[in-house]
Amino acid sequence: MVYVFLADGFEPIEAITPVDMMRRACIDVTTVSIMDSVMVKGGRGITVEADAMFGDVDFSDADMLILPGGQPGTMNLGNFRPLCQLLLDFNDADAPLAAICAAPSILGKLGILKGLTATIFPGCDDGIEGVRFTDALVEHDRNIITAKGPAAAALFGAEIIKTLKGEQMMKAVMSGMQFQV
Repeated sequence: MVYVFLADGFEPIEAITPVDMMRRACIDVTTVSIMDSVMVKGGRGITVEADAMFGDVDFSDADMLILPGGQPGTMNLGNFRPLCQLLLDFNDADAPLAAICAAPSILGKLGILKGLTATIFPGCDDGIEGVRFTDALVEHDRNIITAKGPAAAALFGAEIIKTLKGEQMMKAVMSGMQFQV
C-alpha cells in the first residue's frame, strides 16, 4: 500500500498525477488527509476528497509514503508532528519515501536527506544542510525519491512505479499515457 498525504494548499498535479499513474500500474494507493476533513483544498481552487483521515489509518502495511508539494500544503504537512514521526520511523527502516516540489524540504529539515543527492523546487532548500541538491527533475538516492516541481509530476510517478513494480511496468504505463519510452 502506498500513502499520499494531503494538506490544504497542496499542488494538485503533484498529488493526482502520481496517484493516477500508480493506479494504472495496479498499485494500491490511499490518499490521506491530515486536515480535519476528508475534503482537502488544493491550489488553484481544486478540492479533493481524500480516501482516509490520518488518524483512521494503520500504516503498518505501507510500501511507500509520498508527499506532494505546494504552499501552504508543504508547510501544513511539515507542521503535522504525527506525520513527521511516521516519516522518521519509515526512514529508519530504510523504507521508500518520495517528495516533490517544496516537500523534500520536510525530509531535509528532519535530517532524512543528510548525505544524499536530491532535487527540490528552487529556493526551498534554505536552511537544509548536508544534502547535495541538483537541478535534475527527479533524483533517486538510497530509499528516497525527490522531484523538482509540477513539470516533473509524471517523471516522479514513473520513478515511483519503477521502484515498486519494475522498469517494464513503468514503461508500459508511460507508453499507455503517450510518453516516448
